[in-house]
Amino acid sequence: MGKVFVIGIGPGGEDYMTPAAREGIMSSDVIIGYKTYIDLIRPILGDKRVIDSGMKREIERCSLAIDLAEEGHTVALVSSGDPGIYGMAGAVLEVKGEKNSPIEIEVIPGVTAVSAAAAVLGAPLMHDFAVISLSDLLTDWDVIKKRLQLGAEGDFVIALYNPKSKGRVTQIEEARDIMLQHRKKETPVGIVRNAKRRGEEVIITTLGEMLNHSIDMLTMVIIGNSNSFIQDGKIITPRGYHL
Repeated sequence: MGKVFVIGIGPGGEDYMTPAAREGIMSSDVIIGYKTYIDLIRPILGDKRVIDSGMKREIERCSLAIDLAEEGHTVALVSSGDPGIYGMAGAVLEVKGEKNSPIEIEVIPGVTAVSAAAAVLGAPLMHDFAVISLSDLLTDWDVIKKRLQLGAEGDFVIALYNPKSKGRVTQIEEARDIMLQHRKKETPVGIVRNAKRRGEEVIITTLGEMLNHSIDMLTMVIIGNSNSFIQDGKIITPRGYHL
C-alpha cells in the first residue's frame, strides 16, 4: 500500500518551498498536479513520473492519486500555496472517503499566496483579516457578496483571491463598490502579481484608484481596514502595540 502526500509548493519560487515539501516530492515516485504548478517545480523532478492536467480536473487528479497509491506508489499531489487553503487537501480527503480507501494521506502546508503578497506589501495583515475568493465557479455570487458585505462591516482587512479573469470582469468592480460603502476611498490597497516568484509586480494604491490598475487571476488584492496606512512605500495595519 502506498501513500499520498498533498503538498503545498508555496508561491512558486524554490526559496519559498519548505524543506518538508521538498522532502515529500523527493520521496515520491509519481507527481500529479495542475500543469502550471508542475512547471514551477519541474527543475527538481528529475526522471520521476509526472502527470499534469488542466483546470477543472481536480477530482480526476485526486482519484488518480488514490488509485496509484493503492497500487503501491508514493504520490505527491501538488498545489500552489497551501493545499488546505483553496487547494487540493479537502478534495482528496473527500475522494478517499467516497472510495473507502485505506491509504494514508499526509498534508504538507506551504506559504500561501496571501502571506506571500502581504510580505511584499509590508504588514497589511497584522490584525484580523478575511480571505475571500471572487471566483463564482464553485460558490454562488450572492453568497460571495454577502461575505464581502459582512467583512467590510466588520472592518476586516480583506484579501481577495481570484479577483478577475478574462470571462469574469465585473466581480472586482462590485467588490470595490461594497468596500466603498464602509471605507474611505483613501483606504490603502495592495495589488501583487506573481508574489515571490518570477515576474513579480507590486502596486500600492487606494480603494478609490484600485480599478485603474491591471488585475488578473495571478493577482492578489489586499484592502486595508480603517486603521491601515502607507509608510515608506509599505502598507501597515497596526496591531495596537504601544510604541
